Amino acid sequence: MTDAENGAPEESPMSPDTGGAVPAQASAEPGPADAEAGADAGAEAAGTDGDAGSGSGSADGESADAGSPDAGSPDAGSPDAGSPDAAGPGGDAADRAAAVAALAERVRSVGRSGPGDAASSSVSSPGSAPEDAAAPATPADGTGTDRVVTDEQRAQALRATAEVLGAGGAPAELAAAAVSLFGDGAAEQLREDPWAVLSLPGVRPEHADGFARGLLGPAAGPGDPRRAQALVGWLLEQAALRGHSALEIGEVTAGLERLGVPDSAAAVQAAVLDGRAMPFQEELTGAEAHAAGGDDEDEPPTRTLLALERLALAEESLADGLVRLMSTFVPGEDQEESAEEASAEAAEEDATDDATDEDAADDAEDADAEDAADATPQAPAAPGPAAWEAAAEAAPSSSAAALVRAAAGSALVLHTGGEAARAEPAALLATATGLGLRAWAATWTDHGRAAFAALAPLADTPAPAPVATLAELLAGAAGPGRSPDGTLALDLLVVLDAPLLDVELAATLLESLADGTRLVLSGDPGQLWSAGPGRFFADLLTAKVCPAVASRTPDFGPIGELVSGVGIGELQPVEAPDKEVVILTAKDSGEAVHRAVQLLTDSIPRALGIPSEQVVLLTPGHGGGAGTRALNAAAKARLNPGPGRFAGFDPGDRVADSPAPGHTRLARVVDGDAAGLHLEYPDGTRRTVAPADAQKLRHGWALTVHQAVGRHWPGAVVVVPDDAAPALSRQWVYTAFGRGERHLSVVHAAGPALPQAVAERPAAPRTTRLRAILAENAAQEY
Repeated sequence: MTDAENGAPEESPMSPDTGGAVPAQASAEPGPADAEAGADAGAEAAGTDGDAGSGSGSADGESADAGSPDAGSPDAGSPDAGSPDAAGPGGDAADRAAAVAALAERVRSVGRSGPGDAASSSVSSPGSAPEDAAAPATPADGTGTDRVVTDEQRAQALRATAEVLGAGGAPAELAAAAVSLFGDGAAEQLREDPWAVLSLPGVRPEHADGFARGLLGPAAGPGDPRRAQALVGWLLEQAALRGHSALEIGEVTAGLERLGVPDSAAAVQAAVLDGRAMPFQEELTGAEAHAAGGDDEDEPPTRTLLALERLALAEESLADGLVRLMSTFVPGEDQEESAEEASAEAAEEDATDDATDEDAADDAEDADAEDAADATPQAPAAPGPAAWEAAAEAAPSSSAAALVRAAAGSALVLHTGGEAARAEPAALLATATGLGLRAWAATWTDHGRAAFAALAPLADTPAPAPVATLAELLAGAAGPGRSPDGTLALDLLVVLDAPLLDVELAATLLESLADGTRLVLSGDPGQLWSAGPGRFFADLLTAKVCPAVASRTPDFGPIGELVSGVGIGELQPVEAPDKEVVILTAKDSGEAVHRAVQLLTDSIPRALGIPSEQVVLLTPGHGGGAGTRALNAAAKARLNPGPGRFAGFDPGDRVADSPAPGHTRLARVVDGDAAGLHLEYPDGTRRTVAPADAQKLRHGWALTVHQAVGRHWPGAVVVVPDDAAPALSRQWVYTAFGRGERHLSVVHAAGPALPQAVAERPAAPRTTRLRAILAENAAQEY
């Protein structure tokens, strides 16, 4: 499918006419269900115009055409395909297996010697913002002199870096990213190691090779150690874009060989020594062990993994946080600590009163002490088992009762179910609040926050519902506030849309929770995973380290019936007497666009009374004949034609604002002027986007499915183009079809590819370490 197979941006910061530095792409080697999420995340991080594609959904960027020679396609002829089963040049499978085994032992010996420890000591914590070496220093004397000097230094660094980039045939636009990454010494670092440019957003190996040739001339050979080590990091970064938090060592060496590295084993070992990669050895169990031929119980098969330091530390921190919550939780002691603190404060006030009133009469002192004790706020008694059981019996459904009982006795609880099942965590939240616990819920989007707050158990209370988006909660913009130790002042946190948490965000969340806090993770396991690396929620379900409550509340109606069938691998027609579900066929992408826009602008509003403003168009990718760009152009021509006088937008345009990978906010253009583009969001808030940043916005009548996760519309039109086969998976179809609340139209031009994907392609696998770390922790504990 055009633009839907990978994450390379179409437009490039590097020109093909600059000494071999061809267009820079932030593309990954896509899997059938992950490329859209990971590739878009990489394109967004680069600030480029990438197209997403493939079944995991777009994380808001775009990806290059699938047929592009530098799109990162995993074809056998691609130099950077990264396919794990490629034999590599100059050897058969047996030779390759022996070489990988030998390298694994070498890497393990390096790992045991601890070279990564020194590197890891410089990293603060997973999810923390990287230190910007070029950030202005704080003025020492309050006059701002230091800031001026720093700004001048930064300007000089930008000029020097731009000169080096130009000398190597790369565009000056990369200078800002280079200075942000390498600091004021970026020019010197790029001159000394031209392949360091591969660390910049959107740069691919062929671009880095061209840049190195521009600086070094004939000395820039494929066997240069600097090139080899840079490529190790690049392969791991590309894997992260596809959702992997680690890669098997054989996949890394195979990728290096395809990229022309003559000694891939030495490259991997050097990358481990200098901390670019961290090695891990894991025992294989279950189906993985059987596939590896591990029938000897005395010596279970193992695999050696390599991981980027930041992802390795995030996964370790995440596992430690989960174990910490579970090991420090004691049922029935939710508020014992707060009660003790209140008593201590009362005692301190009594002592102060005694000291200041020592000349008063004894009876007056006693009266003052009694008054002070009466005025001291007392924490409510911690709910005991009887209180929890009574609350469970009063729950609105058996599934809600099961969730209440699980949360009563466990620090960590998983809850699975569809949209209708959200009433169950809402009932738990109301129950916990009624029992006197400090309880909040966190959703992925502002739309999800509003929908969750409107659920009956919360709406009956006069106070605002204790629910915020996860971003608001972690940033302190909303929520319960922080305790003196910096953790969230909570006894219980319910996180909705939990499958969307990548390992770094999940680690940050766990670090913000105090010992013994109850954490309930709720989500639909059939939907798309996170745009970032890892499969946090799915790994926890598989690890079985905590109670898991599966909702028995189905999503009702024809749409719910259709989505439930997709979830078990069946795509069957459903009865829809009120046209809740309509399936239309199209012979090609052009006809698909025509039919989709007709549904948006005429058929659905006229026949069902759902206005166009409440209907969304969904498609696998941004590019191609029926991607978001084509659909948005056609929708704008019908609904809000105009010249695009404000950075391509006009007042009244629907836009998609993606401030971070995996996060999309929808807005409407109010106006534009020299200050920028003025946007209004559904909650009434407004924001002005600077002219330089307006180009990162996209029209929002049509979205990729990953942009749509966490929200629903009264009407949804899902477009399945004729070239969509590589982008389709059961996850993608399940998520796409579930976005409509009252109506779903499917414009289908993919022929048998759609039912085949539902039946045979549940999701592309992701290599992660969380399950192994949790198993290791459990083994050490017992």
